[in-house]
Amino acid sequence: MSDQPRQFCGRTRREFLWQAGNGFGGLALTGLLSADGFFGRARANAPDPAAKPGTAFVNPMAPKPPHFPAKAKAVVCVFCYGGPSQVDTFDHKPELYRLDGKTIPVKTFGRGGHKAEGRVVGPKWAFKPYGQCGKMVSDLFPHVGSCADDIAFVHSMYADSPLHGSALLMMNSGRILSGHPSLGSWVTYGLGSENQNLPGYVVMLDKTGGPISGPKNWSSGYMPAAYQGVILRADKTPIHDLAPPAGFTKAQQRDLLDRLREKNEDHRAAGRADNSELAARIASYELAFKMQQHAPEAVDFAQETEETKTLYGVGEPKTDDFGRKCLLARRLVERGVRFIQIYSGGAHNDDNWDAHSDMVKNHGKHAGATDKPVAGLLKDLKRRGLLDSTVVIWGGEFGRQPTAEYAQGTGRDHNSYGFTMWLAGGGVKGGVSVGATDELGNHAVEDRFHVKNLHATVLHQMGLDPNKLSYFYGGLDQKLVGVEGAEPIRQVI
Repeated sequence: MSDQPRQFCGRTRREFLWQAGNGFGGLALTGLLSADGFFGRARANAPDPAAKPGTAFVNPMAPKPPHFPAKAKAVVCVFCYGGPSQVDTFDHKPELYRLDGKTIPVKTFGRGGHKAEGRVVGPKWAFKPYGQCGKMVSDLFPHVGSCADDIAFVHSMYADSPLHGSALLMMNSGRILSGHPSLGSWVTYGLGSENQNLPGYVVMLDKTGGPISGPKNWSSGYMPAAYQGVILRADKTPIHDLAPPAGFTKAQQRDLLDRLREKNEDHRAAGRADNSELAARIASYELAFKMQQHAPEAVDFAQETEETKTLYGVGEPKTDDFGRKCLLARRLVERGVRFIQIYSGGAHNDDNWDAHSDMVKNHGKHAGATDKPVAGLLKDLKRRGLLDSTVVIWGGEFGRQPTAEYAQGTGRDHNSYGFTMWLAGGGVKGGVSVGATDELGNHAVEDRFHVKNLHATVLHQMGLDPNKLSYFYGGLDQKLVGVEGAEPIRQVI
């Protein structure tokens, strides 16, 4: 008897039936699924033109057709880590001014646990109408307010966790547990990248550091590593350790990469043709080689006019850092990068939007650093004809409570019951406000939308059916919106 294990030893019945089905009915099933676009992604994976003749290498980031005509080609996500307060920014609640300082019965749930009453903290900024739509926006965001007619505000968002780590994972990957692909990974998996010289998925962190859980927030999870986010910096060294060693010529490097490729292809040929990690490694070597030339050019602002730099706040002490990131985001969109995420807020409470004690100091600092750059991004995309094909998202992992967390001070605890996110561009309807929280801004009560609905909206605008875009893992066709599915927010489309 052979000492080798049987082919299906230790496998589940679901895996057996799925694999056996490929043997006697797979061809017919593939034809049916291909007809409705289900296999559109795999079908678009053409051989890499840079590959040597005779090799079977497939570039996982090659452009792939959408499920249906797309409204958008790229996504820019401005992530306000820490949880911006909806009632101090875009969700106007006049009742809070009247109740300021009063203790009232109200059910809240944050890091301090469940509470049945609290002391109301009235908004510390005035609101006024902006644009033809008359949207009420806080004095924290006068520049973004001037773009109100291009923005769709969703005031009825809710999530599953009021804790940073799990809430960040949910906003990024749709789950409160790590190990799942992020939104950017799903987009690049579904569509590939239009630029094979730069990463398809770019992440820019706050100057004070990254968010809690770090790379888990831009991980590709169980997908090939080619779909994970790449950290990029808006300075002269966009990616650390990208430059070759001193004295190592480009020709020598090319010879080394070709030799590595040959060895990796030999390894794949020995019965490992479906090794996605190996394919991703081959692609990453080639991409790194191309990026040595193209990444420095992308972050070179020498060709940008002074007027453009001023629009983003570049050169101003308060806005320079975030302004450079937003300007780089526009340049990456121009160069075909598919998904760009910019973090506002670092690892420590004083460095992010997590305002537990002093709302004025915290939100004044972070809104002051981001308001002009974000508005500059919207205006610059629009005047260049790029906003129509770029979805811009703004928000955090949750919102904040209408009541104080402590006996003293103006800070607010976390709130996942109801908060605000906004979208602009990429076929999103501007000048509208969707959903509502209660009169205190505490609970979403009208047209409630889960984080999965937000994800479904982004995928839909990119031409991807959120309920068909799947990846087989763990015996299931896994989806960003969960195996149960989710619908886009139709009111903003």
